[in-house]
Amino acid sequence: MAMDAAEITALIKDGLPDAEVTIEDLRGDGDHYAALVVSPAFRGKSRVQQHQMVYAALRGKMGGDLHALALQTAAPEDAPTF
Repeated sequence: MAMDAAEITALIKDGLPDAEVTIEDLRGDGDHYAALVVSPAFRGKSRVQQHQMVYAALRGKMGGDLHALALQTAAPEDAPTF
């Protein structure tokens, strides 16, 4: 069962309310996404810890309802600019 971008965003923002979340459907199939999550909560945390925080917010959906997620995380001052 695929997830849509709005559901992924809602789960992440529920777990990290101050996060800015950008989701891209990489293949247009609802199964392969890229996410950029920027949150002050990531300050002082390693990249692994940041990703763990996002996976916790996804409440076990990763690998099940959410097949693939290319994840990029950053604190606001470290966020990439596009």
